[in-house]
Amino acid sequence: MNYRRHFGLREAPFGITPDTGFFFSSRNVQEALNTLVVAVANGEGFIKITGEVGTGKTLLCRKLLASLEGSAVTAYIPNPNLQPRALYLALAAELDLDAEHIESHRLDKEIMRRLLEHARHGKRVILCMDETQAMPLETLEALRLLTNLETEKRKLLQVVLFGQPELDRKLASDSVRQLAQRITFQYRMRGLDREETGQYVAHRLHVAGYSGVSPFTRDALRRLHSASGGVPRLINILSHKAMMLVYGEGGHSIEGRHIKAAILDTPAVRGKRWWHLGLSRSAVQ
Repeated sequence: MNYRRHFGLREAPFGITPDTGFFFSSRNVQEALNTLVVAVANGEGFIKITGEVGTGKTLLCRKLLASLEGSAVTAYIPNPNLQPRALYLALAAELDLDAEHIESHRLDKEIMRRLLEHARHGKRVILCMDETQAMPLETLEALRLLTNLETEKRKLLQVVLFGQPELDRKLASDSVRQLAQRITFQYRMRGLDREETGQYVAHRLHVAGYSGVSPFTRDALRRLHSASGGVPRLINILSHKAMMLVYGEGGHSIEGRHIKAAILDTPAVRGKRWWHLGLSRSAVQ
């Protein structure tokens, strides 16, 4: 009997790969998605979503892209740690341009031509960029120059920046202050609260095929929230490890002691300072 069959699951419920099938609309995430939808509809040039590692930025990005499918031309660059020309090449490829055969000094002009072509057909072009805290300053400036083209009504290219809080420090640099001034909509992702953590765990179990009352006890959920700070990725890691422990014991109930063992086996949680996370030592004791 394997792990999934033991718990009556169709698939593993706590994977760390972003999967829109497991999308959980917490208050925080719904506010962020609403901000994106409104900003995109208003034709804003730059939109920024920031949050700590594991708070669900990539999943939110994929949810946005899925919601725009058919109503806009979308482009996605998952790792923009690129020099300006490499960024232009990546964008050109997303816009179905044969960039490798375009001379370097004409690349930006060909991108502009394609954007104008989409505008003439009444199509919006939205570029979503993940992990943008890694973008070099000169690439951020090159990106700003790409958004200069506009009609009397709107920008020809809208850009959504997803990044860790380091992005804010980068945007404070004088060399990209013009870009920073163009960010008219922004949102900061946060962790789930205690009630939402229980709902999140139940939601993922349900999507994975689990039926019945949640196997996580109240004490387990309390420790899980305290140790993870409500960060979805950490919730997934700890929940998966705890369920594996229960499976190894042949049981079906995830208790506080299983979460404690998972915490002690997870350096990303174990190494955090209790007062920084806002939790008590009881989370791991």
